[in-house]
Amino acid sequence: MDNKISPKIQNELAMLQQVQQQLQTIVSQKAQYEIAVKEAKRADEELKDVAEGAEVFVSVGAVMMQKNKETVSSSLADKIETLGLRIKSLEKQEKALQTRFEQLQAKIKEELEGAVPAN
Repeated sequence: MDNKISPKIQNELAMLQQVQQQLQTIVSQKAQYEIAVKEAKRADEELKDVAEGAEVFVSVGAVMMQKNKETVSSSLADKIETLGLRIKSLEKQEKALQTRFEQLQAKIKEELEGAVPAN
């Protein structure tokens, strides 16, 4: 960093960078969860075409297991609900970090503008 920038501003810039990294991580996690929700909803829609009481196959790690439709449907509903709650939590964190980022950014800009030497 430039030696003309005060240690206080350098510290705030480091904090700004850290908040930005946290924000990127949260946005990435949220996107992954949203994809998982879409996949689970799609699977649940496909299950609606399967006869009641029918057996379906579910991938559990590297193993395919046979389960009844109702169990799988219930499991998918739970997964969708859980992921939805995680997404809402991440959205709250994202909003808080975005606010913090904007505040830090404004503060640094203000301090930098105030630190411009008069010639």
